[in-house]
Amino acid sequence: MIRAVIYARVSTAEQAEEGYSIDAQIDSVRKRIELDGKQVTTYYVDRGISGKSIEKRLQLQQLLKDAKEKKFDEVWVWKTNRLARNHLDLLKIVEELNKFNVNFKSCSEHFDTTTPQGRLMMNVLASIGEFERETIVDNVKMGMKQRARSGKWNGGQVLGYISVKSEKDDNKTKLEVVDREAFIVRDIFRLYSEGRGLKSLTNHINKLGYKSKKGNMFSINAVKEILMNPIYIGKIRYNRRENWSEKRRKGINNNPIIVDGEHDAIITMDLWEKVQKLYSQRSNKPNRIYSGSYPLTGLLKCPACGSSMVAGRVKKKHKDGTYVIHRYYQCGAWRNKGTAACRSNSVKADKVEEFVFNKIQESLLNENILRDIVNNLNGKRKSTIKPLEEQLLQIEKDIHGYDSKKSKWFELYEDGMISKEDLSHRLGTISEEVEIKRKLKESIQEKLRLNNSEPIDFNVVKNLMNNFNDIIRNANHDKKKIILNLVIDKITLNINREVQSIILHFDRKTKNQLLGEKEGGSSDEDLSSFNFTLVL
Repeated sequence: MIRAVIYARVSTAEQAEEGYSIDAQIDSVRKRIELDGKQVTTYYVDRGISGKSIEKRLQLQQLLKDAKEKKFDEVWVWKTNRLARNHLDLLKIVEELNKFNVNFKSCSEHFDTTTPQGRLMMNVLASIGEFERETIVDNVKMGMKQRARSGKWNGGQVLGYISVKSEKDDNKTKLEVVDREAFIVRDIFRLYSEGRGLKSLTNHINKLGYKSKKGNMFSINAVKEILMNPIYIGKIRYNRRENWSEKRRKGINNNPIIVDGEHDAIITMDLWEKVQKLYSQRSNKPNRIYSGSYPLTGLLKCPACGSSMVAGRVKKKHKDGTYVIHRYYQCGAWRNKGTAACRSNSVKADKVEEFVFNKIQESLLNENILRDIVNNLNGKRKSTIKPLEEQLLQIEKDIHGYDSKKSKWFELYEDGMISKEDLSHRLGTISEEVEIKRKLKESIQEKLRLNNSEPIDFNVVKNLMNNFNDIIRNANHDKKKIILNLVIDKITLNINREVQSIILHFDRKTKNQLLGEKEGGSSDEDLSSFNFTLVL
C-alpha cells in the first residue's frame, strides 16, 4: 500500500480563518487520501509560522529528512501555498522530493508532479497564487499609506502613547497620551537640550529606573530613536523603512510620509527644533579614525552580566607629544546602557586574542585531545538520542490513539448515548491533549535534528580543525572574523577576567566554509551539528 503523509501549516493571521485551520486541512486531505485507497502514516504540522521561507519550519525540515530516509511515498497538502508561498521555494521542495522518489499531491488542486503536464500545471497554479498574494500585499500597503497621509495611526507600540480602538469604528485605532510614559519622553528631550550626550543621558535615566515601553533598560539607540521621532510633536511618520523583511535596517526610505496626526503632542515645537539643531551640530563632528580590528567582538561574554563584549580603546599621550592607542574589549551593556546595567569589565584585546588563538591551535591540533573530544561527543550523543527516539515513538502512538478516541465519541453521539454538548466538550479536550503532544513531538524532533544519531567521524573533524587553524593564522581581518563567528559560539571569562572556556559549534555550513565546498554538494560526508567546549 502507498504510504502517504500530510503536511499542514497556518500562519498566525490565518489561525482563525475558516478553512485554513490545521484540523480542517488535515480532515479534508485525510478523507481524500483514504478515498484513493492509500494509508496515512503521519502528519507534519507547522503552527503559527509564515510560509514565506522554510528556515523556521521545523516540521517541513523533518519531512524532507524523512523523505530522504524513504519513510513514505507521497506528500499531500490541502493547497500548494501550505507548502510554500514563494514559487521558487515550492519548486525547490518538490524537486527535492522527486529526487527521493516521493510524489507531491494537492487536495484542492489537481496535478501530478510525475508528469511534464502535471509539473506545468503546478507551476501555473503557483505563479497565479504568488501573483494574487503580491497584489493583496500591494493593496494593503497602499491602504496603510493612505491612512498615514490622512494623519491616522497604523498601529504599533511607542513610548508615551497607547493605541486604543475608536468609539465610532472598532476597526480603527487612535493614539492617546500615557502620562506616566510621557513624563519620561519629556525628561529625555529636556536633558538632551540641556547639553547631555546620548551615553550620559542613557546612563542617567537608567539610574533613575526609567523603563522602555517593553519594561527594559534604555539603550543609546533607543534614546536616539525617541529624540528623532516626530510623533512627539503630533506628527505621523510612516514608511520610514521599506522591504523590512529583506533589507532590515538598511532599507531606509529618504522620503517617508510625515504629516499632522490626529493625536496630541507631548513636547513643544520649540523644544523639538532645539534638540534637532543640537543633534545635527553634534553629528557633524568628524568620526575618530582608527584601523584596529576586534575579531572577538560579540564572542567574548562579560563575566558579570553575560552580555557580549564590544570594541573599546584608550588613547594615551606621551611626553614627546605622540599618542598610543590601547585596544580593549568592554561589556556591551555598560557601553550601551551605562553603569546602571553593568561595569566596563575591560580586558586587553592583544592579550585575550593571543591567548584564544594559541589555545585553539594548541588544543585542536593535538590528536589525542581531539580524539578524546570526538569520543566523548559520540558517547554523549548516543546516550541522549536513544531515549528521545523512544519517547518520540510513544508520542506518535499516542497521537494515533486519539483518532480512535474521536471515532468512539462520534459513535456514542450517533447512537444517542451522549449529547452534542458532551461530544463538543470531549473533542475539545482531545484536541488540547493532541496539541500538547504535537508540541512535545516538535521539540523532540528538533533535538534529534541537532543531535544526529550518526557518529561523528574523527578524520572529518581533524580535517576541519586543520583548515580552521590555517585560516585563523593566515586570513585577513574580515575573513578571520567571519570564520570565528561561524565556528565559535561564545568565549566565557571568569571573575578575574581570564578566559574560562571556548565553546565551538560545527554544522554543514561550517564544514562548507572551512573546506571550501559549495552548498548542496556531495552528502557522503555531511557533518551533523555539534558543539564542544574547551575548558581552560
